[in-house]
Amino acid sequence: MNSRHLGRTGVLVSPLTLGAMNFGAWANRDHDEAIRIVHRALDAGITVVDTADVYSQGENEEIVGRALAGRRDRVVLATKFHGQIGTDPNSQGNSRRWILRAVEDSLRRLGTDHIDLYQVHRPDPDLPLEETLWALDDLVTAGKIRYYGTTTFEPHQLVEAQWVAADRQLRGPVTEQPPYSILARGAERATLPIAQQYGLGVLTWSPLAGGWLSGRYRSGTDAPASTRLGRQPHRHDPALPVNRRKRALAEELGKLADEAGLPLVQLALAFVLHHPAVSTVIIGPRTLDQLDGQLGAVDVRLGADVLDRIDEIVAPGVTVSPADEGYLPPSLTDSALRRRVPGARR
Repeated sequence: MNSRHLGRTGVLVSPLTLGAMNFGAWANRDHDEAIRIVHRALDAGITVVDTADVYSQGENEEIVGRALAGRRDRVVLATKFHGQIGTDPNSQGNSRRWILRAVEDSLRRLGTDHIDLYQVHRPDPDLPLEETLWALDDLVTAGKIRYYGTTTFEPHQLVEAQWVAADRQLRGPVTEQPPYSILARGAERATLPIAQQYGLGVLTWSPLAGGWLSGRYRSGTDAPASTRLGRQPHRHDPALPVNRRKRALAEELGKLADEAGLPLVQLALAFVLHHPAVSTVIIGPRTLDQLDGQLGAVDVRLGADVLDRIDEIVAPGVTVSPADEGYLPPSLTDSALRRRVPGARR
């Protein structure tokens, strides 16, 4: 695979990143098969592996650590912190206290002495951003991480992080990891342009829209069973009107892929790879067959006619379902933050 720069860093990355989320209790419980998938991906030219401490409560990182034994130095290893680990209320979030403990736990599980890219898995609106950046800057100085980035941050938070880091003379985030697919194009409105403005590397997740663009949804067939339904019914329940809409769009995109002589999986991945802001696209195969079906996307070149048809099916900047945004700020989810109490003084 041809390499791309990770934003303005000197790090070269493969166009596809192996996302490990489906290894372990959340999906594929066969550790040996998961390790075979990692090895197949590395042999095919993938140089980036992305995981997180919260995936199967650390089991995922342990699998990745075993898989990379003897090959660690040739891999750009990325992981994340923020999600709840165990039951301790302080074992979560973006505080300095938790970051300094979480990184040690991840290093142990991954069997390494450093993490190449340590990512803030979600924003923490109750915490001053300075505290998080300060802790991460210290980890770079200590050599425990090489770079750090953010995941699913709001556009204004991306800008704020750059300004806070510059004002406090701290190293700032060098990457952002947003959801991006044909069915979830919200990142095109501001996130991707801001990444280009500040030279951030972009690792996109869910390029198949959680499986909707896998090619399984065809006209005249029953909806296939989804392993994600139990975890994320709002994204995958076929009875919800918004998911019926996603299925209709997936069927239309499937017809376009047929006309282009491509599997829908490869059309969907090539679309994301086509955006000039994107450094690498995270794929999350659960099986070897799924991995093999996605690798060919790096060789696909979509013509203007195909890209224009995609824009007609799902307009630029449009995310079909809010559930696919990955993160909704409290200003949208907490009614108390958007409604004035009747009778309250201004």
